[in-house]
Amino acid sequence: MVSAAEQLAQNLNFSALMKADELKKRIWFTLGALLVYRLGTYIPLPGIDPAAWEQIFNTQAGGILGMFNMFSGGGIQRMAIFALNIMPYISASIIIQLMTTVSPTLEALKKEGEQGRKIMNQYTRYLTVVLAAFQAYGIAIGLEGSGSVVSDPGWFFRISTVITLTGGTIFLMWLGEQITSRGIGNGISLIILAGIVARLPSAVAGTLELGRQGALSTGLILAVLVMAVAVIAFIVFMERAQRRLLIQYPKRQVGNRMFEGQSSHLPLKLNTSGVIPPIFASSLLLLPTTVANFNAGHGPGWLTEVTTLLGHGRPLFLILYIGLIVFFAFFYTAIVFNPTETADNLKKHGGFVPGIRPGERTAEYIDYVLSRITVVGALYLALVCLIPEILISYAAVPFYFGGTSLLIVVSVTMDTVAQIQGYLLAHQYEGLIKRSKLRGKRR
Repeated sequence: MVSAAEQLAQNLNFSALMKADELKKRIWFTLGALLVYRLGTYIPLPGIDPAAWEQIFNTQAGGILGMFNMFSGGGIQRMAIFALNIMPYISASIIIQLMTTVSPTLEALKKEGEQGRKIMNQYTRYLTVVLAAFQAYGIAIGLEGSGSVVSDPGWFFRISTVITLTGGTIFLMWLGEQITSRGIGNGISLIILAGIVARLPSAVAGTLELGRQGALSTGLILAVLVMAVAVIAFIVFMERAQRRLLIQYPKRQVGNRMFEGQSSHLPLKLNTSGVIPPIFASSLLLLPTTVANFNAGHGPGWLTEVTTLLGHGRPLFLILYIGLIVFFAFFYTAIVFNPTETADNLKKHGGFVPGIRPGERTAEYIDYVLSRITVVGALYLALVCLIPEILISYAAVPFYFGGTSLLIVVSVTMDTVAQIQGYLLAHQYEGLIKRSKLRGKRR
């Protein structure tokens, strides 16, 4: 006899998607919201000369501006109203998470459940506005000092720039929340994904054009495509990898009934820190290059030497890149996962790891296991992020073959597909229940 779960798995296909009206509405809403975001990345900031700015940007594309331009889908290159993108919100979320480890008030809010999360989300929104306004003012000052980019510099331009860019970030933050609640997937992640994917067709077309002109060999292009598929498969495998700790629950009596002991698993992801380590490492390493480019001809000599040593593909850059990724992988994992809190929750509900005493010993054991799998996760992140550096520096591949960007695209796509499958399973399950009730009435 086929179980309900097996029947659902057999019937889960494209036709099921066509019958799920609620899911189709959510998908169309998500696509419409992302289209609005993409249109905003083409609306230039008032009071600037886009052509003059693009010439200046091309000289800074190798620095931190190039990385943030990738996340904003070209918004910084065009200096659009969505130039800041959703990055101030990401920064604010990370800062709030870091502050929970040093602030007893925020730590208490984190443990209060749904109400505490709402308050912390509100704090994150307020901090987003502050960070966006600060960054927008810095952009206004930088544009005024860039020569002929600003037609009428002064306080009016600065205030209008702060209002426009901050308003753009707030709108994207709201749009992301709407996608999460009324669409499909995580809205904030999908906005970043849309910005990265939007630049992929032009990059691939440019590479194929170079192949047609003979600048790149056909074998190299095919090798890059094969490597891209292999890296994507590797990322999917590693992102799904888990170390499951066996958790045992003892027998318990409720009233006159005796419930047998149960067992479950505590899943520990191989890569708990996500894409944060590569982003932080890239930002720190690209900062000297950005400062040197903005101060070309006026900066100290040692800054030029540091910039040369930290060029893409240089040995010092690769060594520091790996070291920073490993450091931030351990650092951020320690922030987002608390073994002591997890052990206390297990003890509170009567769960224990077989052979390990509940409480402090369990926390030490979880920390022991987590530290060792984080080593593998950090090395995996470093390997994926080193591939583009080697391709760009030694194979002369002309487009950015994504370490960080590829991690974001694959992980967000996996999460979105999982949510779609969840909606389809729920729709199929409701259909099975309705059909079984109809059969029961006929009998």
